[in-house]
Amino acid sequence: MVSINPIQLLLWTFRRNEKDVVNLYSALSPVMQIATGGSMLNFGYWSSNHTDPISAQNNLCVIFADMAELSSAKCVVDVGSGLSAPSKLWRDNFPNVVFYDVNINFKQLLFSGLQKNIEFVNATSTKLPIASESVDRVLALESAQHFKPLSDFILESKRILKKSGLLVIAIPITTEKSSFGKLGVLKFTWSSEHYTLDYLKHILTTAGFTISDERLIGPNVYPPLANYYIENRSKLKKLILSEYSQYVEKILLKSLLKMKKTSEEKIIDYVLLKCKL
Repeated sequence: MVSINPIQLLLWTFRRNEKDVVNLYSALSPVMQIATGGSMLNFGYWSSNHTDPISAQNNLCVIFADMAELSSAKCVVDVGSGLSAPSKLWRDNFPNVVFYDVNINFKQLLFSGLQKNIEFVNATSTKLPIASESVDRVLALESAQHFKPLSDFILESKRILKKSGLLVIAIPITTEKSSFGKLGVLKFTWSSEHYTLDYLKHILTTAGFTISDERLIGPNVYPPLANYYIENRSKLKKLILSEYSQYVEKILLKSLLKMKKTSEEKIIDYVLLKCKL
């Protein structure tokens, strides 16, 4: 049984410094693994052909890889790489690409063990130990919302990218309609920074990037994810309660219901951004 102190959980969520994010993901990432049966940590891109978590998560990775033009890349940096499941999928699809998985969470880097064409780098997103103008792509798949300050990560991406390189980001966002009252429980359980699209575009263009592709995909992310959990709650709850206290599952359910509601009310969204220098 995984023991999580509720007060500690609240402190991690409110402070959201790098150590807090590491602790939070170390404590709660297994919930996603238990619920999905896999090692992906993203929300997924759901469709009529992708109706279960693993399929939807893989689908998001494939769409993201296509946007990032990984077929023409040689050296790729995945920042905030989680348990490296996306890099494994991309490596299998693009065997000539070398991936550098950057993660401040050393325990997550240890999860995968040695991997062909994947190098693991224990570092912060805002100080990348990578030579200037040396990589083709910088990827941040559902991780940039944790980078503080985000502007430093963007400048580091600019520094390490070749002039023909791409920065590609997949990130949950809030809209101008968001407020404490409208976000409700998500204000506490969405344990990341709450950026608007306008803010993201401003700091990217200020840093010298041009946004060449922008896709808002919230309706294919939040409602179907919540619906899946609701429809399969009996089975998933039993699995989660085998490892976690009941309050963790209750918070998860309330968060998913609120996520669905705020998505349908266009208070939150999810964007894919492709950026060029």
